[in-house]
Amino acid sequence: MAFNYARQFNHRITPQSQEIPDSNQVRNSGGGFSWEVDDWTRLDRFLILGAEGGTYYITERDLVKQNHGAIVRCIKADGVRAVNRIVEISAAGRAPKNDPAIFALALAVTHGDAEAKAHAFASLNKVCRIGTHLFHFAEYANAMRGWGRGLRNAVGDWYVYRGADDLARQAVKYQQRDGWSHGDSLRLAHPKAPSAQHESVFRWLLCGGSASHGADSLGEREVKRKVRGEDRVAKYGAVGALPKLIEVFERAKRVSSAGEIVKLINEFDLPREAIPTQWLNEAVVWEALLERMPMTAMIRNLGRMTSLGLLAPFSDAKRLIVRKLRDETGLKRARIHPLAVLVAQKIYAQGHDDKGALKWSPVSAVVDALDEAFYATFQNVEPCNKPVLLALDVSGSMAGSMIAGSCISARDGSAAMALITAATEPECEIIAFSAPAQGRYGGMHGGGEPGITRVNLSPRMRLADVVKRVSSIPMGGTDCALPMLWAARNKLNVSGFITYTDSETWAGNIHTSQALRQYRSEFVGDAKAVVVGMTSNGFTLADPNDRGMLDVVGFDTSVPAVIADFVRS
Repeated sequence: MAFNYARQFNHRITPQSQEIPDSNQVRNSGGGFSWEVDDWTRLDRFLILGAEGGTYYITERDLVKQNHGAIVRCIKADGVRAVNRIVEISAAGRAPKNDPAIFALALAVTHGDAEAKAHAFASLNKVCRIGTHLFHFAEYANAMRGWGRGLRNAVGDWYVYRGADDLARQAVKYQQRDGWSHGDSLRLAHPKAPSAQHESVFRWLLCGGSASHGADSLGEREVKRKVRGEDRVAKYGAVGALPKLIEVFERAKRVSSAGEIVKLINEFDLPREAIPTQWLNEAVVWEALLERMPMTAMIRNLGRMTSLGLLAPFSDAKRLIVRKLRDETGLKRARIHPLAVLVAQKIYAQGHDDKGALKWSPVSAVVDALDEAFYATFQNVEPCNKPVLLALDVSGSMAGSMIAGSCISARDGSAAMALITAATEPECEIIAFSAPAQGRYGGMHGGGEPGITRVNLSPRMRLADVVKRVSSIPMGGTDCALPMLWAARNKLNVSGFITYTDSETWAGNIHTSQALRQYRSEFVGDAKAVVVGMTSNGFTLADPNDRGMLDVVGFDTSVPAVIADFVRS
């Protein structure tokens, strides 16, 4: 039999297990071929998605290494641009966690040139907005570099540029993390207090700080005097009056009843972090905290408050929480990320935390309010008002890839993201692709089309029901070209193909980019394709040379608007 050169070197139809000739594709971690995204795209993916949990094919350690290299290359290529991007994504609250941005900023102060380092130091307050962020940064930076003048001044400025009352709240709410305390940071930074009250807070922190490997490892050991709280208040009042919150914090350590704690909360707005642990098992204490509790803290503690009996059907606390969760203005002001709401809804509805130590009976009204809050976080989405086909990757790798260290898999997260688009687009069809109906991966029956299952989702469905339905779809090899082939076979005019995947693909007889070009030649000439990567890795299905193909990352609050703008344009 003669050798078929056309089959081996076909630019129009190439199996995904082979490289498209002259395409500069690379083999991905799943064994298939795709394009490797550039370092700036990987920086965005890392900042938004992080690298926690790894993927189905790549271990967590390898993924962190890969992203580390890409971030450093961006910093060395254009450090100011890299820092601006870190600040932009962090300050806008676009990421589920701020840790990747903090880590990237620490890399900038380590590997950047003089201009980049100066810009990173000046941006510390914009990225590290609370004490916990500062402690994370100190730990990362301490592991990478020494404490030179620039780093000392930047950390010192974090304390100096805050008002004394704000500094007191930071000191009380965020006392220590990663083995670091405010006392450790002050010993290393040596900031000059801008006022007598700042000086009192500094001295109070230096006396009360716990030992830290951070200071000791740098040879800055000093004897830490053990002074009782009330003595510290008296001693440093002579330098400058301590902020009232610190005085109340010290008083809280000596109270003997829950009623006294409640009185301090009501009179002085004592935060939850300042309350001795033994009083956090009292429902009346949580009831007092609830009225002023920040949105994020409230969502995280729904299970605890329910387990204590505070949240119950017909209770005032239940009504207050439901009202807060339905406050769209409050949700926007608090910059609650959809992933945070989704994680809270999943954990609360199951009636126990991930470790199973804390258990409660979920209140249905709170579950419903969390569903509504998820939608509210996408309140500014504008539909593209064009026919859109959403394709969900439900393969095994999607189930094994966890988003940003959460309890949400890439498959579950993609279903939730698709639901939002379905809720905003008047013309939208949702399908899932996996194994062919008659293939080695097993059968699939959902509409009769090989490799395609139509997913009947209503925007009014609860997220838990959507996730359950998507998770029940049979899984197999991933073929992201099927949406175009399916639309062409059914003679559908689609303006935008949106695929949610972990980008680890190999199955199929034709590459996604080739299938899109064929579809354009027969149906919609300007059809667009968007690939939404749900995990932080270095591969993409979008042809970087095709202006009608776009890569975005999964749980970014701007994604629905970006997709709509791209398809509409």
